[in-house]
Amino acid sequence: MSEKNREGKRTARERLAVEREKQKAADKRRRALIVGASVVCVLGLAAVVGVVAANAGKDDSSDAGPVVGPSGAQGKDGLAIPVGEEDAKSTLTVWEDFRCPACKSFEDAYRSTIHELTDAGKLKVEYHLATIIDGNMGGTGSRNAANAAACAQDAGKFVPYHDVLYQNQPPEVDDAFAKNSKLFELAAKVKGLDTPAFRKCVEDGTHNNWVEKSNNAFKEGGFSGTPTVLLNGKNIYQDQTMTPAKLKQMVEEAAKG
Repeated sequence: MSEKNREGKRTARERLAVEREKQKAADKRRRALIVGASVVCVLGLAAVVGVVAANAGKDDSSDAGPVVGPSGAQGKDGLAIPVGEEDAKSTLTVWEDFRCPACKSFEDAYRSTIHELTDAGKLKVEYHLATIIDGNMGGTGSRNAANAAACAQDAGKFVPYHDVLYQNQPPEVDDAFAKNSKLFELAAKVKGLDTPAFRKCVEDGTHNNWVEKSNNAFKEGGFSGTPTVLLNGKNIYQDQTMTPAKLKQMVEEAAKG
């Protein structure tokens, strides 16, 4: 083999060795990027979970003032707003959030039946107010609407205002109920509610701490979400066969017995 051929092979081997080293370095950088990206994704997920966990355990109340319940509130710690006759044979316990779309769906489907049964003295309803959507979506609309509903209870107008709020519920991502002007606009739809006393109660957030206490009771109750609807202690909202007609039948049978 000539000297020239040997030199050519040596040069080719050297070039191949250099290319291999370059490839190794590129592979190493690529692996580092993949691992780095994976770590960022995991840390990002951990951060999200951390925020959710932190919010879940946080008392949203920003006011350490007294807990002022609305007029006539009953039940454990005075957290239930009662509707209907005290001696009714059946009690419907409803945990709701005024920003909750599922709560609106429940109210739209069952409203007339519930009114019929409470007006007839056959059913008592205990409303408990929660602020789940505020925690999930941000904002204060759930709390402010609940406070306004409690103010309406003070004025003896809870039921009509409760219904008006659900009938005019904004989209879940729209925190319209956080604005007092919106709450006053809807109060004007209820005869005799939009008074200076009602407005002051709403503006002062008179029942905000009571609402937060109610929401904490919901979280501590182990419920899966809103609405949670219990008839005489039994969760009927999870019953796929439940209808307004079936609810009416159950309540009327209890009233006879």
